[in-house]
Amino acid sequence: MAMAAALRREGRRFASPLISPQPITPVRSALIPEEHVPLGVRSISTQVVRNRMKSVKNIQKITKAMKMVAASKLRLIQSRAEKSRGLWQPFTALLGDTPSVDVKKNVIVTVSSDKGLCGGINSTAVKVSRAINKLTSGPDKETKYVILGEKAKVQLIRDSKKSITICMTEWQKNPLNYTQVSVLADDILKNVEYDALRIVFNKFQSVVSFLPTMTTVLSPEVVEREAESDGKLGDLDSYEIEGGETKGEILQNLAEFQFSCVLFNAVMENACSEQGARMSAMDSSSRNAGDMLDRLTLTYNRTRQASITTELSEIISGAAALEG
Repeated sequence: MAMAAALRREGRRFASPLISPQPITPVRSALIPEEHVPLGVRSISTQVVRNRMKSVKNIQKITKAMKMVAASKLRLIQSRAEKSRGLWQPFTALLGDTPSVDVKKNVIVTVSSDKGLCGGINSTAVKVSRAINKLTSGPDKETKYVILGEKAKVQLIRDSKKSITICMTEWQKNPLNYTQVSVLADDILKNVEYDALRIVFNKFQSVVSFLPTMTTVLSPEVVEREAESDGKLGDLDSYEIEGGETKGEILQNLAEFQFSCVLFNAVMENACSEQGARMSAMDSSSRNAGDMLDRLTLTYNRTRQASITTELSEIISGAAALEG
């Protein structure tokens, strides 16, 4: 109090402000480039750090909310995906799954998602599709793409635009059911000529694990040819055909029904893998935001403490200048 009174009494005798004999260096944060910090302004660094902390907190709230939404969707889809596996398993027992069959016309059906922020499931499906394209291509062979989902379309259209026959996007807005998928399968069968349909998708294993999978559906002609050659489809003749339908008609109906069942299972498995991957990605993002918030808090406290220390030094220097 005595020092403050002395400063007030002596203030009238000095026309110049209190100036420290040592130049004052403004406190700068490591988050801001030096050229963007105006000289003589100390509060801008702490203000920018506070704004950054606020932004990180908002991002953390969003990622936590997205994780909860993905978890709720995963619980709904997981049971349906497990039940859908019983649709295509009888076809595998009857007709088998022959990915190594050599045919001329291959159609690769790539199943992906319309939204991102779900890890690498879409990139994995695209990589597998490109690898299958290389394996099935040849001088007398033709390979086409049928793309389900926006993310696979964006990646494959860069280098395989001429090979893309059909692109279907924004079909996952409504809850998926067999009727909706069977309509998609019917549209695909009407617009493509194939000897083998190769469906690429991500099979759900756990929240943090998915397996890239390919399932092959052969045309009726190839099925009959493989059955006559005593391959894996040789047991087909052991079944009796009732009614007036011929063997070719039966195989045609089986191929169409098999493709719709396999596609429904692929869509459900991929949707389940998408939500699991999104849940895991949002959890990692939330933890990273927490770590960044801790570092920003430490930077803010250090900057604020340095600013307070500088102001105290100015007051002491000013008092010393008055006494001198």
